[in-house]
Amino acid sequence: MSGAETEGLAGPAARGLLWTTAQKWVGRISALVTILVLARLLTPEQFGLVAVALAVIPAVYLLADLGFSTYLVQAENPTERAYSTAFWYSTTAGLLLAAGLWLVGPLMEMIVGAPGVAAVLAGLSPAVLVVALGAVPTARLRREMRFRTLAIQGFLAAVAGQIVAVVMAVTGFGVWALVAQTVVMQLVASALAWSFARWRPRWVFDTADFAGMIRYGSSVVATELIALSRLWAENAIVAATLGLAGLGYLNVAQRLIVTAQELSASAITPVTTVVFAQIRAHAPRLASGYVRAQGMISGIVIPLMVFITVGAVHLIPLLFGDQWGASVLPAQALAVAGILTVGASLDQGLFYGVGRPGRWLAYALVIDLVTVAATFALAPFGLAAVAWGFAAVAFLATCVRIPMVSALLLIPVRPLAEQFGRVLLLAAVVALAGLAAATAVQTWPPILALLVIGVAIVGGWLLVLRWVLPGAASELGRYGHKLGARLGWGTSGARRWGIS
Repeated sequence: MSGAETEGLAGPAARGLLWTTAQKWVGRISALVTILVLARLLTPEQFGLVAVALAVIPAVYLLADLGFSTYLVQAENPTERAYSTAFWYSTTAGLLLAAGLWLVGPLMEMIVGAPGVAAVLAGLSPAVLVVALGAVPTARLRREMRFRTLAIQGFLAAVAGQIVAVVMAVTGFGVWALVAQTVVMQLVASALAWSFARWRPRWVFDTADFAGMIRYGSSVVATELIALSRLWAENAIVAATLGLAGLGYLNVAQRLIVTAQELSASAITPVTTVVFAQIRAHAPRLASGYVRAQGMISGIVIPLMVFITVGAVHLIPLLFGDQWGASVLPAQALAVAGILTVGASLDQGLFYGVGRPGRWLAYALVIDLVTVAATFALAPFGLAAVAWGFAAVAFLATCVRIPMVSALLLIPVRPLAEQFGRVLLLAAVVALAGLAAATAVQTWPPILALLVIGVAIVGGWLLVLRWVLPGAASELGRYGHKLGARLGWGTSGARRWGIS
């Protein structure tokens, strides 16, 4: 790829970022509204039951895909035979694994000691086949950087699932509202992927292509299975020590943090992963693109995570109801962990994009083992202790990743470490602003208190971002200008605040 071609990726990447951000915001905000409704209609035990079942489903998705979608996205020149080979494998595996869920359901129920898990797994089994059928068309859309199309697909699928979930919960279907949400969402997403991709598989299965995909995909699948095994172990430890209600409280806190992350950093990662794959032969551009993306993600994530940390005592009861007060401390600790691991998903995308999934596998194995050990040791002390254990491991993980990224990009460790230090400094300054406001309004009504806290955090962020992370400020300014231009807004406001 020539330098001009590489430069030509900037426009599609920026447009992809805009569309992905829009889809994440609209989809996640509507999903949050749905959770707010469901949290008032369903019990913590029901959330915990579905959390146990959903912990199994991603592993089945992985086995149905076997990392082939990631391979197709980053491969230099995948052929039509490769696409068809991946599709026929996924379809066959999806059929077998969907049927297998019916068989393992009773065993899973016996292992976790949670009556109802077998029935929920059986209800979720159609989603496995549906995801397998849509994997290759979705990979084609990602490879072609059709992020506008993917944004529309994700939004429509999410809204369809949310509508079904709320209607079923209101009409008394209980836990099945959450099951139906997952199945409907995947069904709509898969159908739209086929419609948008306009691709049809050939009746071929190439063993050479299959072998190449296996070599790459095995590390991807192993990494994800290790992460899922960690999640299973954590759920089992929490459920055994603190009960299904305790797991439900933790699950709600985790959903809040995931929503915040997907409204910020997760919008950038899918775009940059594709770009990393296309510029990996140009080491200076790869390093520059990574550092810019890392700074931008940090600048976006910090205010959201600090807001949750400082305002959780008002936010959790306001959003989910007073019965979810036990989720406050876990949410605060998980938000701190989110700050400490601000670039983890970007780092994973970097290693996958440059074709080094094996290195990430080794890292993931060590960190996930440490996480499970910490959960086992801390669970007897309560949910807050478990969550703060996650934060401690998050700091350790970042300290390990920095030299890994340095070696991969062939750049010194010091600038990466300094940037992480600046991220922590930004978080500390913004948190002080938020804490000062929280102290002043602690007896105010929750909505007003959160508004004041939010204004203080954003104000502190605007004042120090350009000083602490100047590169991120510039990137966010350019991003804001492009977004404003697409929405028909002026850019004087951004310049006035010094973010340009």
